[in-house]
Amino acid sequence: MFLIFVGATLVITYWAAQRSRGTAAYFAANRQITAWQNGFAVAGDYMSAASFLGIAGIIAFQGYDGFMYSVGWLVAYLTVLLIVAEPLRNAGKYTMADVLAYRLNPRPVRAMASLSTLIVSTFYMIAQMVGAGALVSVLLKGIGYNTAVTGVGILMVVYVVFGGMLATTWVQITKAILLMGGTMVLSFLVLAHFGFSLSNFFDAVGQVTYTENGQKVVRDFMQPGLRFKPPYGALDLISLGMALIFGTAGLPHILVRFYTVPDARTARISVVWAMALIGVFYIMTTFLGFGAATIVGRDTIAVNGGTNMSAPLLAKSLGGEVFFGFISAIAFATILAVVAGLTISASTSFAHDFYTNVMHHGRERKPGQEVRVARMAAFVVGAVAIAVAIVLGPTANVAFLVALAFAVAASANLPVIVFSLFWRRFNTTGAVAGLGTGLAASLALILISPSIMGADRALFPLENPGILSIPLGFLGAVLGTLLTREPAAEVKFDELLIRANTGLGAEQASRQ
Repeated sequence: MFLIFVGATLVITYWAAQRSRGTAAYFAANRQITAWQNGFAVAGDYMSAASFLGIAGIIAFQGYDGFMYSVGWLVAYLTVLLIVAEPLRNAGKYTMADVLAYRLNPRPVRAMASLSTLIVSTFYMIAQMVGAGALVSVLLKGIGYNTAVTGVGILMVVYVVFGGMLATTWVQITKAILLMGGTMVLSFLVLAHFGFSLSNFFDAVGQVTYTENGQKVVRDFMQPGLRFKPPYGALDLISLGMALIFGTAGLPHILVRFYTVPDARTARISVVWAMALIGVFYIMTTFLGFGAATIVGRDTIAVNGGTNMSAPLLAKSLGGEVFFGFISAIAFATILAVVAGLTISASTSFAHDFYTNVMHHGRERKPGQEVRVARMAAFVVGAVAIAVAIVLGPTANVAFLVALAFAVAASANLPVIVFSLFWRRFNTTGAVAGLGTGLAASLALILISPSIMGADRALFPLENPGILSIPLGFLGAVLGTLLTREPAAEVKFDELLIRANTGLGAEQASRQ
């Protein structure tokens, strides 16, 4: 089944490679993706290993608190729909930095935006690679964690280098359809196990038995407190929610998806498609996580691959080896699709923003040079992600790693996007200060958090830095703006405002 999925994605890549001629085709699929296609692709990008493996695992091990962990993911696309989807499509070309550079000094803004994109994408990608390595090494005996991570890295580079955005989009669409189908079947089997009675299901959830400190205990998994414990549990949950809700609108691999559609209306409709798919999926993770806790058992999961194997082991318990293989292959396809999306967003940002617009002042040295640089960058990004995932090892929970990527995106990217679109006074100094402050604050707080230093030695008590780093990102952007004036940026604000909200001139710019 793994080979079937890999073979299918390689066929898609070969098909797309024949159609990825030119810069617009490689970076934006010639802007010919329809609303439902982009909606499925966005959902495929978003429903990552963190969602399928990580969230199900957190719910299986930490019950109600694990479900609360997923709420921020569920509602985050409201921010995307209401704030960034339409203006981004109208005002940009290939990357988030296109919008920032529209009325600001392009070189410093693009340099910082490219750095932020690479950091966020790398965090997110490492999580997927860890999930892939853990999954494949458990399932396919004889293939170690390091080999599995390397194999996934090679595959994602192949998708991006040869197929570009078109291949990435269709791999994500295929994966989203398979993931939704597999999750629906698995949720149906969980309900069937309890006689299609929700009361029986939640009665079982209220009496989960597992081993703690060498002794058997019975816990009500509908009660909070297994993850978000006093004294900082409530603040940690708020901090996580802020990172997820605001971070989604700053994720580079999500934002680039809006450049693949022909107009802003299609971008809006695609977000609605994505919200519907993602909403249904996260509701079903409740059945996956609680089902794994009650049917498989925490102790069994712990000795058979850990939290990230909760959903596959549930499939094995309810549907046998064949269904186990099918669900595991879907999880593998999920990882492949997401890492491909991350790789192309990171390589596009480096080639378009840093190489072409910062190093060469917006001029390609040779026709097609930008695409060639993006392809080379994909190799480097893939190698870094492979190396870090191997160092971290298979025990890191992928949902936690992704939450950190959201925190960086919310702290650095969102403030400058919002101010650039909606604040006339905003200027280049504010953009650079906001990006720099958000990046520095989020990364520094992560390094001194319990996740890195341990609960006893941590200088910052929360796992997720969002509650502090996001306001600091906004504050840095505001202070940087107020320290200087940039009349040219203020003059161009009206032009940006009209184009962002009406699309006037967007089509001509996207064709250049």
